[in-house]
Amino acid sequence: MSTAVRVQWLIWLMVLLLLFFTLLPEDSLGQSVTYALLNTSFYAMVVYGNISFLYPRLFLKNRKVLYIIAAILFLLSLSITRAYLMMWLYNLLFNPKPDATIMLSTMQLLRNVFGMLTIFLLGFVLRMAIAYFILKRETEEILLQHAQTELNLLKSQVQPHFLFNTLNNIYYEAFREAPRTALLIERLSEIMRYFVDESPKDKVKLSTEINFLENYIALEKIRIRHEIGLNFIKDASDDCQLPPMLLMTFVENIFKHGIDKTSTRNDIEISLVRQHNRLVFSTCNEIPRQPVSSSGRGSGIENLRKRLVLLYGDNFELKTEKSNNHFIASLTVPL
Repeated sequence: MSTAVRVQWLIWLMVLLLLFFTLLPEDSLGQSVTYALLNTSFYAMVVYGNISFLYPRLFLKNRKVLYIIAAILFLLSLSITRAYLMMWLYNLLFNPKPDATIMLSTMQLLRNVFGMLTIFLLGFVLRMAIAYFILKRETEEILLQHAQTELNLLKSQVQPHFLFNTLNNIYYEAFREAPRTALLIERLSEIMRYFVDESPKDKVKLSTEINFLENYIALEKIRIRHEIGLNFIKDASDDCQLPPMLLMTFVENIFKHGIDKTSTRNDIEISLVRQHNRLVFSTCNEIPRQPVSSSGRGSGIENLRKRLVLLYGDNFELKTEKSNNHFIASLTVPL
């Protein structure tokens, strides 16, 4: 049994005892117990009928007029039932001269209605107080989680920054002996900095995305024995913004599936052009004579399409086709 349930049972027990000891000086022991149990039961029906049914289904759904009407009918029905039941029990168990007809006076009815209304209002105030404290607790938990997230983020940034500083030191050491290796280390450092600083953002500058692609291409060239003929056309303003890593899939697929390592020449064309208010990105590469085996082939394009749907709905174009021994991919998104 939870703490909240135990507290509720304790409260109702206290109400029962309070009613019992209030009735005991004027009524017999049996009559005091009976009426205390009866009244406590009706009070519980008023409270839980409101906070468990009327309040969440009507008041919280902004149907306040209907809530007031339902509450009035609910209180009247319980009040009349309680009044007749008390008189019937008295006549059946405790009246020395039972009366065959049970009549309820207007004063008795009003007394019952006001008594039930008082309990209803107390229950309503209690429910509002509970809602306030629940909201306050949730707010405090969110603030605590936010603070913890910020702390974890600061902690997570320590290791990348340590790695960047280390790569910078290695870069300066390598630059004196092997400048080409030093430049590759610098590109690797910029790629990692992009992942840490830029990729979590909603949008990045086009110049940042282009720099990332160029660094990635430079590192991929290390794995290829022969020269790559790259023609990268850039005809768009560097201030344009787009979601990070949006163009990466096409370039990654070229080096995964479109490079023939037995060929002395692999020609790649990449085009990034702004047409009116849209960005058109396309790639073209020769299809290798021996297909490259790779697990999960094609999943990158499908994942990109799912991401584009989330970002742009149906306001984008994604095409892939094979033509004249070439694989062509194009993407058009709004700016």
